[in-house]
Amino acid sequence: MNTKEILFEKLEEKESEMIQHRRYLHQHPELSFQEDATAQYIKDFYKSKEVTVTQPVLGSNAIIVEIKGGQPGKTIGLRADFDALPIQEEIDVPFKSTNEGVMHACGHDAHTAYLLGLADALIEIKDELSGTVKIIHQHAEEMPPGGAQQVMQSGALNDLDEIYGIHVVPVAGTDVIGYNKGNAFAGSSTFTLTINGLGGHAASPHKTHDALIAGTNFVNTLQTIVSRRIDPSEMGVITVGAFDAPGGANVIQDKVTIKGTARYLNDDLEKFMYEEIEKVAKSVAVGFDVTYDLDYQFGYPVLYNHPAQTEQVVDILTASKGDYFEHLVEIPSVSGSEDFAYYLKEIPGAFFIVGCKPEDIEAPYMNHHPKFEVNEDALLVAAKAVGEIAINRLSATD
Repeated sequence: MNTKEILFEKLEEKESEMIQHRRYLHQHPELSFQEDATAQYIKDFYKSKEVTVTQPVLGSNAIIVEIKGGQPGKTIGLRADFDALPIQEEIDVPFKSTNEGVMHACGHDAHTAYLLGLADALIEIKDELSGTVKIIHQHAEEMPPGGAQQVMQSGALNDLDEIYGIHVVPVAGTDVIGYNKGNAFAGSSTFTLTINGLGGHAASPHKTHDALIAGTNFVNTLQTIVSRRIDPSEMGVITVGAFDAPGGANVIQDKVTIKGTARYLNDDLEKFMYEEIEKVAKSVAVGFDVTYDLDYQFGYPVLYNHPAQTEQVVDILTASKGDYFEHLVEIPSVSGSEDFAYYLKEIPGAFFIVGCKPEDIEAPYMNHHPKFEVNEDALLVAAKAVGEIAINRLSATD
């Protein structure tokens, strides 16, 4: 058997173990920057294995596992994230979250599980491998500034030639792998606007400076940034996700808090959107005689899939189409964001999609929904796809 066949045989043997990893992690989710038990679970997995395990970011839970092959070759990074979300799970499964208000609602449990299985298989065949594989178990993907930025700043990946990763998404079944080239996932920023006015009695609005009315005008005017200030050929999205103005029916509030995000597929829009949102806030403040505080956090950059590496991924996976998956599909750019973008700003590579739609469900709940589910067949698909990309690129001379 060749290296790919040996790897696939080992992965098939480890499928049930991958599923058990996923269910354990799903049952014990932890929020971004708080994943202590998850990190310990991962470190314990590697304790008896012939690999080097390091934690490159002081005070964080990031883990890098170095697998040295028996022959010269490239150094390839493979990454999976392991943080969960502040969501109360609403599905009834035997491995339901035991952490109240926290759920693996984005599939990071599946990412970690497949990569544990793949790493284990690669360790067992490391003498047959060319080069070095760095397994990157990354913390805090869900919360800017994100774990990827911290890992990159540590210098632990300075020797990587290429890097690859996947995300499970239930838009398709496990027979589908999706890819895109160039600007593939949107950059994103978050903002919190606090408007301070002068409250008072509802019967005497002329004696107040109504922060709520000012806030509603801010929200409405924001919609003109994308529709009137950005080239229609560019992708831009501004979403207000929270408008906090607690009070009574006969009370004019003196403060409101508004939270939202800005997303874009062109890095040039990052600063532009901030400037436009600031303009709207200033104009509302002047128009309604209120003051404001805008806390604007630049988040993840646009994720850029390097064309050469993406083409290599396509060529490698095309050769396996009809084996462990059926459809390799080029997909449009994605408006969601991913901190994997930080890796790809410095290291050639690609990030792609593995379908995880549960069987017999016509309209599955998407990532970040309290009823989000993963078809666990996706674990083996992900492991095989990333595994064969790794063994191909380790020995590549281009």
